[in-house]
Amino acid sequence: MSYKIVIALGGNALGSNVEEQKEAVKKTSEHLVDLVMNGNKIIVGHGNGPQVGMINLAMEEGHKNTDKIPLMPFPECGAMSQGYIGYHLQNAIHYEFKERGREVPVVTVITQVIVDENDEAFKNPTKPIGSFYTKEEAEEIAKKTGYQFKEDSGRGYRRVVASPFPKDIVEKDSLKSLYDARNVIIACGGGGIPLIKDGLKYKGVDAVIDKDFSCALLADLMEADVLLILTAVEKVAINFGKEDEKWLDKMTIDDCNKYIEQGQFAPGSMLPKVEAAMQFVKGKSGRKAVITSLEKALDAMNGKTGTWIE
Repeated sequence: MSYKIVIALGGNALGSNVEEQKEAVKKTSEHLVDLVMNGNKIIVGHGNGPQVGMINLAMEEGHKNTDKIPLMPFPECGAMSQGYIGYHLQNAIHYEFKERGREVPVVTVITQVIVDENDEAFKNPTKPIGSFYTKEEAEEIAKKTGYQFKEDSGRGYRRVVASPFPKDIVEKDSLKSLYDARNVIIACGGGGIPLIKDGLKYKGVDAVIDKDFSCALLADLMEADVLLILTAVEKVAINFGKEDEKWLDKMTIDDCNKYIEQGQFAPGSMLPKVEAAMQFVKGKSGRKAVITSLEKALDAMNGKTGTWIE
């Protein structure tokens, strides 16, 4: 059976630097192309934590050395990361299709995601980005820029930004047209560039949107059948790391709520994946989500593994 799938790629599918990433996406592309060769239509979202951090750090370090290099706004850093990750993925996926005798168009869309400027996350920024500073350095930068800093595990002070919830995608109509035309699309990189309304236009804000929630929204807007969340493990577990650890084949929405109340899923790790899966599945009857590893993606879509949320 073939599906319309939106894929949320975990960080293990990419790399923390350019050369490492070029190698990682070779294997990633094999698994993505497997899904297409099996009759599925795919659109791929991904994280960008190491990549956007590297770009932001490079610009900060450059600015420290000379005022000729400006501090780069964080939305622009996000856009840069979308471009270069997309470039690597496009190149690898296109090559993999050619190796299998297929010509399939592959495209990256720099994606802007609308958030609510009144989102509670803006009142308490918690997402650390960029380099470490002394207290004095952080205070000086804060005076110049208005950035917020927090002490990070005794290692120094780091800039923090909000992690608001995605509400809409600016490029949704273009993405839908490309998706319906059976292009392989890379979109919502790093959760998308966060925007808030500014009169008749939008403006970028310093924030990081969780890529799993953005991919759930993208799957809803693309009218996908399945949200496929790829991570480092084959299945979701309860009592993880304990003697009574149990790997799950299926979860209902009620099961998910129960396990979340029990604190079974780690914040910033498995919890947002389960919550994003729930968000997509609850949106419309007949939808499914599956959480599994990149290596088991095709097996999961063939019903052989993964944790299915229905």
